[in-house]
Amino acid sequence: MTDNHTDDRLGSFIKIQRRLRALSQRELAKLTDLSDPYVSQIERGLHQPSIRVLKSLAKALNVQVETMLSYAGLLEARIGETTVAPDSEVAIRTDTRLTDGQKDALLSVYRSYITANEATTSGATS
Repeated sequence: MTDNHTDDRLGSFIKIQRRLRALSQRELAKLTDLSDPYVSQIERGLHQPSIRVLKSLAKALNVQVETMLSYAGLLEARIGETTVAPDSEVAIRTDTRLTDGQKDALLSVYRSYITANEATTSGATS
C-alpha cells in the first residue's frame, strides 16, 4: 500500500519522464492504451495505477519496470542488488546541462562505484 507522498513522487517521476521524451499526456495515453484524464490523475498523484499500468508506462517511457515499481512503493531494493536510487537517477536524467551520452556514462560510473562498495562491504562481513 502506498501513501500520498509515494503517489505524488510517482506522478512527478512519470511527468518528468514524459516531458523528457517530449510527449503530451494525450500521446502517452495513446501509447499506453489509457485515457488522457487517467494519465493526468496519475501525474497529479490522484490515482494509484495497477502493476499492469505501471509496466505499460515504463515501456512507453523507456524506463526500467523496477524503477517504476520502486517509485510506486511496490518494490524495495534487495541486499546486494545494484540499483541507482530513483532520486539520483532522476537528477541525472533531468539535468539539461548534460548530453544523453554524458548521462549514460555518469550512471554507469555511479553504478560501478556502488557495485565495488557492495563487494567491499559484503567481503568485510563474510
